[in-house]
Amino acid sequence: MKHATKALITGLVLAAITLAGCSSEGAVHETVSPASAAAVIAAEPNEIILDIRTQDEFDAGVIEGAINIDFYSPTFSEQLDELDKDAHYVVYCRSGNRSGQAMRTFKELGFTNVTEIDGGIVNWYASGLPVVLP
Repeated sequence: MKHATKALITGLVLAAITLAGCSSEGAVHETVSPASAAAVIAAEPNEIILDIRTQDEFDAGVIEGAINIDFYSPTFSEQLDELDKDAHYVVYCRSGNRSGQAMRTFKELGFTNVTEIDGGIVNWYASGLPVVLP
């Protein structure tokens, strides 16, 4: 069983890397399944996980290690602009609506490697992946 799980995670990581290589101009902006995102997070300890929900939503449970930047904050773009544009970010909201909109902002600000979790934390949780209290 351990071998099958390891093989699955390795396959998901390789698929994510392959998808990342398909982007133009060196920038990677992609939407992946929760399982693929979990594999990327597990394989790359330097991933920065951004939860762009409201503070109340964030306080209810997060993907472990996530930091909160509220999409609805009037300074959302300014807060993003202060971040390292070349780091790899895994981004999620509640259901994927806000993170989908935020992907345009990431592109406009020049971020080079952003992965959005398809369906947000709702889909992450429904996929049986862990959520912790901040």
